[in-house]
Order: sequence, then structure tokens, then C-alpha cells
Amino acid sequence: MEKFAQIESEIIEALKNVFDPELPVNVYDLGLIYEIKISEEYTVEINMTLTAPNCPMVDQLVEDVRSAVNSVSPVKSVSINIVFDPPWTQERLSDEAKLELGLL
Repeated sequence: MEKFAQIESEIIEALKNVFDPELPVNVYDLGLIYEIKISEEYTVEINMTLTAPNCPMVDQLVEDVRSAVNSVSPVKSVSINIVFDPPWTQERLSDEAKLELGLL
């Protein structure tokens, strides 16, 4: 499990380079990433949400997330599930995101 912890940490760092097109905050600190699963074959499954169900940039955001995660070695492939349960709320924001958005 330790090897997966290191890969997950690298995936999180990669996700912190993907910014929501409408907010100056990365998808991880926004709390959009609900779950990261890594298989023995190094395939990654991500459950993520959007700040709004009708986000017009969903395709670009998903592709940016996929590209960032695929850049982490030894990841072989990435599947992304868009989920809305539980719904995203501002409580999911990291302290860094709250500070960036002027909420702290």
C-alpha cells in the first residue's frame, strides 16, 4: 500500500496544477476530487464533481484532469466519473482555496 500512497501523493500534486476555468483555484483545493483509486495495474479511477451541474467547461476540465493524472508515472490509464452525490458545497474548499477566494 505504501507504493500507492506515493503515487496518490504525486497524483494530488498533478491535480493541483489543474485550475477551474472560472475560478483561480485548482480542482483539488476546490474539493472537486472526491476519490482517487489506483489498481494493481496502475490504472486510476477518479470520482470528481463540478461546482455546478451545468458547468459549460466540463469537457475541458475532465480532459485537463485526465492529462495531469496521465503524466504521473507509472499511471497507465485514467477513467473519470463525474458525480453529484454528495453535492459540492463551499465546505469542501481547502483553507488555501478559501484564502484565494477571500472567504477567510
